[in-house]
Amino acid sequence: MKDKLTNMQNILITGSTGFIGSNILKSLINNSNIYITTRNKIKKKKNVNVLYFKNHLDLNKKLKKIKIDIIIHCGTHYVKNHTISDIRKLTLANIEFGTILLENLKYMKVKKFINFSTVWQNYNGKLDVAYNLYAAYKISFSKILNYYIRKFSSVKFYNLFISDTYGENDKRNKIINLIKTNLKNKRKINIISKKIVINLLNVNDIITAVGIILKKDINSGNYNVINKTNFKLYNILKKINKKKNINRLVKFGNTSFKKEKIFYYKKLPGWTPKHSNINNLIRFVLGQS
Repeated sequence: MKDKLTNMQNILITGSTGFIGSNILKSLINNSNIYITTRNKIKKKKNVNVLYFKNHLDLNKKLKKIKIDIIIHCGTHYVKNHTISDIRKLTLANIEFGTILLENLKYMKVKKFINFSTVWQNYNGKLDVAYNLYAAYKISFSKILNYYIRKFSSVKFYNLFISDTYGENDKRNKIINLIKTNLKNKRKINIISKKIVINLLNVNDIITAVGIILKKDINSGNYNVINKTNFKLYNILKKINKKKNINRLVKFGNTSFKKEKIFYYKKLPGWTPKHSNINNLIRFVLGQS
């Protein structure tokens, strides 16, 4: 059963069509008065107020007209390996859009601002060392966020650092989704190394973390919302093989693999990942969850 979040509050969710944002929206929709931002026409939903905007100047005007208790900022433009054509999209989505939100905190009477960051901002456990250009943009936005934290002392700010996530209705091109799809279609699964280690968190545990912030008086700060356990892909596939013979579909390469460290931020108080153990992950891959 998925976690329910909170009672009626005015909550603005950005990135509500993305994987994490859409799951948070689904859990909040019956218990809160929701606002979402979008440039595109979408199907209307009960308790959801849609802020259509043409550009960020248009969005800026519309934000000044609403009252919001909490902003959950999931909106982003992600690309692992960028090209020149990605630079403007990365700038607009990861810097300008979020800054427009922050500029309007005073007008909207916001009490809490929840921002999602990535562990790739601190590559291999080193503070502010970006894994790729996307992570560099996220670092830049964190610095901008620090300015508004000093400016608006009455607002509580939460920067949640997440690693890889998974869950139902995930259409992203992630390794766990590729394994799941290939198993379902009985296609070859090529893994570059038996030593690949990955930190995976079920999106339901992210929903729980958000719910804690909405309901409780948590101090502002940077928090890791990651699994306490890393998974070896080899061990996952080995356990799956015991349930369903897949040896003929799996091929491991001999590429060297170095386990990356995750920078330490404190864990969100009162939060424990309950949906992200090995058995849950295997059920997901086999399509049984």
